[in-house]
Amino acid sequence: MNEKIPFRKLFFMFWAFFKIGAFTLGGGFAMIPLMKAEFVDKLKWLNEDEFLDIIAVSQCAPGAVAINSSIYIGYRLYGLPGAAIAALGTVLPSFLIILAVALVYAKIRSMPAVQKAFRGVYPALVVLVMSAAINLWKAAFKNYVDIGIAAICLAALFIFDVHPVFTVLAAGISGVLFDLRKEHGEEGDIG
Repeated sequence: MNEKIPFRKLFFMFWAFFKIGAFTLGGGFAMIPLMKAEFVDKLKWLNEDEFLDIIAVSQCAPGAVAINSSIYIGYRLYGLPGAAIAALGTVLPSFLIILAVALVYAKIRSMPAVQKAFRGVYPALVVLVMSAAINLWKAAFKNYVDIGIAAICLAALFIFDVHPVFTVLAAGISGVLFDLRKEHGEEGDIG
């Protein structure tokens, strides 16, 4: 990108990522539904297929999915400055909150109210992760082959304890092979 990016656009993007980073408990996967709501549904910076591709690539790369996704989205929108600003917007709230918590946590961790609050937060985190899966379901499963790959990956992960990296690589290779096959004859779409 050779053109100068207006500061207000970078700040607007920073603020969008900052809000998501500040109000999401539970880490990267819990951020996915908020990112989708903000960048796909509200701001229309991405469509659902682009967002799904970003999540897939972000999971394949080393590091946290939220940071990887932020960097990818920021780069896609505004190049290297966008990637840096998006990453900063995503991590800064966590950094500030963890810093504040670290300063007082040792003093308050044994308080019953604090322990009860953490116990109450855990179920909400599970629901946020489930929400991300449900939001991505329709974009991810377009035909019976996609469902088959997902079922095999689920079995590989939970029954055979295959490492997630190998599962993702095998799924990617399967997608390429089935896409090549699709060029020679269509498989049945779901709908």
